[in-house]
Amino acid sequence: MISKLLSYKNKFFIIFLFFFSIIVNQHYGNRGAFPVDSFLHFDTGYRILSGENPFSDFWTVSGPTVDYIQAIFFYIFGVNWNSYVLHASLMNALLTISTFFVLKNFKLEVNYCFLYSLLFSILAYPSSGTPFVDHHSAFFSLLGIYSLLLAIHNKKKIYWLLIPILLGLAFLSKQVPASYIILSVVFILILYSLKNKTFDYLNYCLISTIVFIFLILVFGKIQGIKLSSFFDQYIFYPQTIGSERLKNFNFTFAGVVDHFKFIYLAIIPLFYIYFKKIFNNKKYFKSNEFYILLNLCFLTFSFILHQLLTKNQTFIFFLIPLLTAFSHISLNSIKLKSRNLINAAIILICVFVVFKYHLRFNENRKFHELVNVNFELSIDAQKIHRKLSRLNWITPEFKENPGEEINMINQTQFYLKKDNRNKMLLTNYTFLSAILDEKLFSPSWAFRDDGTTHPIKGNKYVEKYKKLMIDIIKKNKIQVIYIVGTLKDKNIYDYIHKECFEKILVFKNVMSYEIKDCDEIKK
Repeated sequence: MISKLLSYKNKFFIIFLFFFSIIVNQHYGNRGAFPVDSFLHFDTGYRILSGENPFSDFWTVSGPTVDYIQAIFFYIFGVNWNSYVLHASLMNALLTISTFFVLKNFKLEVNYCFLYSLLFSILAYPSSGTPFVDHHSAFFSLLGIYSLLLAIHNKKKIYWLLIPILLGLAFLSKQVPASYIILSVVFILILYSLKNKTFDYLNYCLISTIVFIFLILVFGKIQGIKLSSFFDQYIFYPQTIGSERLKNFNFTFAGVVDHFKFIYLAIIPLFYIYFKKIFNNKKYFKSNEFYILLNLCFLTFSFILHQLLTKNQTFIFFLIPLLTAFSHISLNSIKLKSRNLINAAIILICVFVVFKYHLRFNENRKFHELVNVNFELSIDAQKIHRKLSRLNWITPEFKENPGEEINMINQTQFYLKKDNRNKMLLTNYTFLSAILDEKLFSPSWAFRDDGTTHPIKGNKYVEKYKKLMIDIIKKNKIQVIYIVGTLKDKNIYDYIHKECFEKILVFKNVMSYEIKDCDEIKK
């Protein structure tokens, strides 16, 4: 009877977590927008659905996994904002339920599994709300770590086989933090195999890796993606960005320690108990517990390293309920006089911290630069197009008057509709192609001045980007290029000489560049 009741409770918890994690992300995904990030995969998902492909039809420095998954969502649910946010929401649900199962597998009492998973769902994808490369890379990496933890804990073959697939999807979402996690997993796998004096686990992973790479190569061939383009855009070019950031990195106490203090606090009990066991038992290094600790440590510090080197807002505070849960599990493994009191204390601290970051990143939308925005001024984006219905439109740049921005966008799309020529559009409003239902042949998925989206002047890959841009113009017989928003002339003139264009002010924030006869483009 008790086991039956527990089974019903488990089912109820899983169903509740599934719907809650979707609803919470759908809610915050609709709360304002930061165009360059919020719509990062909107037009690219639509472009893939329309027959274009990353690497060959637009410069792709990260995110092909996210783009292709988004194309599937658009195919099933239609090209609209709701299916766009649903992509992130279902990812949030997958991670939340996976967290519940992993914690339960490690014998944490089911009520605590539910609580920590619930707190995890609040800080996981809702910080962005919309599909984002850093989140996908981190979460596929986390699923890979979950699979490794379960493989060590349960010795089931399926978990060993899943590890390379999940980490491969993470890497194809974004190179980091996936690369850090992959290196740590390889290191742990080698140690674990040596400890067990068998390489069966490595063989399972190797077979899965070979099959995954083979399928990716076949898929790329079918899509018409050149391997050289993939390596140039996805492997070699990003290294020029990473090396520059590493060179300019400054260690500060506030940045490295204070900023992540609650993550460190969450893992302290885990460290204390396991290190105590290490000193008391010389054979502890050979135990599965040790490798679980090693996994969690590498995961935590890999994510922190990624945040230190990236220019995006911090999003890894979902580690706090996860690490607290494993600290709770570790406390249950030793004898404690005040166990209930200690558990209650760490739960209260965890709830407080989650609430704190929930207010900062979900309510105030800090990840999308919307802090201090008055959301009561937001306007239903249906006024731009029905495909954007339910998005409460307000952006950092027009936070005082979102209506002005909407009028500008509407004026732009009306003007573009009237122009029947083959045109290229450069903008960070990367939804215009989808709402106009027209190919606009942008050479990059977005445009940042720091070189994180495409090579800028001075980078050794500028010539390859220039070639791609000119190839797109020639292949699609482009007659005019439009710049919409605050982008500058250099997004064209740094690659193609300005004598090839006649520049015309269409209206505020919209410029046209009529293509003239030009040897540079004819070549």
